[in-house]
Amino acid sequence: MPDNNISNSIMLPYSLEAEQAVLGAVLTDPDCMEIIISKVKPEYFYLPQHQIVFSSMLTMYTGSKAKIDPVVIADVLVKEGLYDLAGGREYLLTLRDNVPSTANVETYAKIVEEQYYLRALITVSQGIIEKATSGAVEAVQLLNSAEQEIYDISRGKVENGPKKISDVIINDVYDNLYKITGEDKEQYKGVSTGFGTLDKYITGLNKSDFILIGARPAMGKTSFALNLAQNVTMTAKKKCIFFSLEMSKKQLADRLLSSYAGIPSQKLLTGELDKDEWARLGNAAGAFNDVELYLDDTPSITVPEIKSRVMRMKNVDIIIIDYLSLIQSATKRDNRAQEVSEITRHLKMLAKDINIPVVCCAQLNRGTEGRGKSHKPQLSDLRESGSIEQDADIVMFLYREEYYKGELDDDQQEEVDVSKTELIVAKNRHGPTGSIEMTFDKEFTRFRSIDRQYE
Repeated sequence: MPDNNISNSIMLPYSLEAEQAVLGAVLTDPDCMEIIISKVKPEYFYLPQHQIVFSSMLTMYTGSKAKIDPVVIADVLVKEGLYDLAGGREYLLTLRDNVPSTANVETYAKIVEEQYYLRALITVSQGIIEKATSGAVEAVQLLNSAEQEIYDISRGKVENGPKKISDVIINDVYDNLYKITGEDKEQYKGVSTGFGTLDKYITGLNKSDFILIGARPAMGKTSFALNLAQNVTMTAKKKCIFFSLEMSKKQLADRLLSSYAGIPSQKLLTGELDKDEWARLGNAAGAFNDVELYLDDTPSITVPEIKSRVMRMKNVDIIIIDYLSLIQSATKRDNRAQEVSEITRHLKMLAKDINIPVVCCAQLNRGTEGRGKSHKPQLSDLRESGSIEQDADIVMFLYREEYYKGELDDDQQEEVDVSKTELIVAKNRHGPTGSIEMTFDKEFTRFRSIDRQYE
């Protein structure tokens, strides 16, 4: 709630007439609460006494059988020690008797709401000015926190109230079914990952989904994410932004070219390419000319910064982030677990707000190391915060037996298939969980799925 006395030099906006009209309309016709309850909250009123009166009205509306009227409201407030008996009752009667028209109560409520958001913006702006002039906060940190605070205010304005089930079925479910079975069905279905069996499990990358790819270091998280980016942009012809907080744009481009051209990645570092490899490299580079894949290697980026860049790009279909632990929180918290919880919550909100899938890589903790013979990852291995599992719509793990080859006897080591990879779908809000067989070509950093019969 905005501080109504934030600065003597600034007169915060409010409409006394609109606030009085809203309260008066409810006192005249208590059924008006049904109209305004989704638009107005107690803190939206500027005057403290109006906040107290509306809070009492809400309490009576939601939990009391008594009809809302000035006498009952005044009595409740007196018992709670919040209002003067004589003056309070007289003021409530004045509110009831002077309301222009209950027919316009929705308009009055909208004015109260708009004035509240103006005050909230002024309050936040004043705080930003004070922090900026004090010199106690670094500019980058201040930018991040300011963007987050304004973003939080804007989220409060999203109208997303309850809908009758029949309306949801007709307007949402059937509308979507018509779209995904019509002539332009491909643009409404989930975007293909390029891995057939995975698509059957998760029905592609769906709008508003927050998808997590977890693994221990050196399992191939970045390679898998790049393969995903290449598939959705080159095959599905979608627009994707790849945020890399660890590797540079040049390193990412090296891997993409190596994978597509079939040239060992180290050769792009040494330049020791034969004539045929130069030709393949040129063809691969040409293949990326019209591909809508954008690379961003800004270190220590925040979720509000990601959203800002995506919004400026316009018509982005997919966001991929590598990786979670390197994202900075826009606001400082007591510990890293709280920061990660905030980051994952905002990533899910980002996917929902922009209505596109957000894919994020995450590093697992060491729980897999001390699990005896089986080191396969589990949801409990997600590093730093349990909220990661809660916020994600889909959680997938990469597991390669070769990673633990050193723990085996010599005879057992010879039997290990270095290319064998399991993609474990551990959480899936759209369908089943299970393991998908894949191979990993380490030389070219390429994953390929081994399609089996899907039940």
